[in-house]
Amino acid sequence: MVLEETRQELSGLGNRKALLAESIEDRYKAICHAARSRSILSLGFACFKKQDQKVADTYLVQVYNLTLLCSEEYIIEPQSVQFLVQHGFDFNKQYGHGIPYCKGNNRGGSDDRGVHIRALFTELLRARKPLVLHNGLIDMAFLYQCFYAHLPERLATFTADLSEMFPAGIYDTKYVTEFELRLTASYLEYAFKKCKLDNSRSLTSGAPGPHVHIEFCQYAGHMSTYVDYKECPDVASSEGQTEICQRFSAFGWCPNGTQCPLSHDTDLIILQDEKGKEDKRKKRKRQRDKRKGGGGETTEGSSIFHGAPQNKIPHMDVDQEETSGDHHEETAESCPDSAAVMDSDGTIQQTEGESMTADNDENEMRKDNSDSRNSATSDDGSNAKNGAENRTGEAAREKFTDALKKKVDAGTHRAGFDAFMTGYIFACSCTLTKKEEAAAAEEKEQKVDEQSWLPTCLNKVYLSGKAAPLTVVKSTFSKSSKAHTQKMEMVWGGRM
Repeated sequence: MVLEETRQELSGLGNRKALLAESIEDRYKAICHAARSRSILSLGFACFKKQDQKVADTYLVQVYNLTLLCSEEYIIEPQSVQFLVQHGFDFNKQYGHGIPYCKGNNRGGSDDRGVHIRALFTELLRARKPLVLHNGLIDMAFLYQCFYAHLPERLATFTADLSEMFPAGIYDTKYVTEFELRLTASYLEYAFKKCKLDNSRSLTSGAPGPHVHIEFCQYAGHMSTYVDYKECPDVASSEGQTEICQRFSAFGWCPNGTQCPLSHDTDLIILQDEKGKEDKRKKRKRQRDKRKGGGGETTEGSSIFHGAPQNKIPHMDVDQEETSGDHHEETAESCPDSAAVMDSDGTIQQTEGESMTADNDENEMRKDNSDSRNSATSDDGSNAKNGAENRTGEAAREKFTDALKKKVDAGTHRAGFDAFMTGYIFACSCTLTKKEEAAAAEEKEQKVDEQSWLPTCLNKVYLSGKAAPLTVVKSTFSKSSKAHTQKMEMVWGGRM
């Protein structure tokens, strides 16, 4: 059983507002325009192979980060360059050693320069394995346009093509975290660290499995120069920490970036969210006990959202006793000062967000776009900076350490690490589902289904600002594109 996770760094996305159009067909047209006029600068993918001879849910992981160079003219947006430079992207390496490729359909002999990356993408299709992404509609469009064929004009044709390209299914961890795990926030770094924390706690406490176990390939010494490392420290205690930035807490994005005086530490955010949830559970229990004891009805003012940051409320888990509304239908209505502020993520990749207006749907997408990009600056740097301000004796050393850590973190921002985080979230989600199914089966004395995928999330791609996902399926009212049909003959016929 192998999973394939993919992430990208892009040269831009064009008109952000068009990417959030009310009509999904209009959104698709805007995405097509971006994919045809911009390019992929870096491609990251991770392969998760389940180890059947080891402890249940042990995966051997291989992560790849490829620097690419489009052989055609393409638009590159200044804010995208700015973000990439700030996070260690080497443009000298890209233009000097980037893997060349041509977009659109195969071009015979003139396409030889791009045959390597096209051959790789073809092999990924031939593997017939599930494809896992995070808020992946734009990712899939860019992959299609850059390494496969010209994007079809209609969305229904595009989804029909995708359903045949990936017969084992497409999974979107943004949809998983929003609609299945129902995490308080669902940007990539938050979801990854939350899953990692829960899995670690379960292992440490000796709770019954299965748990997710990760192993990495061992490479020979001469390959060490090709290997980048990204430290994933355990979540630290929140004692002595300063106030967190509620905008970053909700969306994984803040217009002030590293200049924000408040903490962007995702570990701290997770711990405070958990504390807030526990406090709300206790409050609801007291209210239920009071009602049972004849204390009367709970007033409007005792809402579970009392005291919560307004811009985070739409993304908080809610108890069905407390509200009948689905929190996924709400959008972030605060962040009024985020209008016309350049996204600190630039215009890179992975989400439909990165918009620069204050529309509610656009704010909703902002939290996706920061995903892992903000992880490069928020893992440790903010903690060191805030700690330095509170400790006079070690202030100089702390500030120096903070600067070093920020420099290191900036150099470790990779599309490949994004892909790893995406795969880890999916693996944890599958494991959690298996636990729930096992508990239900035990209660009913039934046999547990060994299928570890997420059937309720199969071929469902998250759409920002929408209560329902995009379903990747071949409709009876649409047919595959001509370019796709020809390419499929090439893929399954073994020719390149």
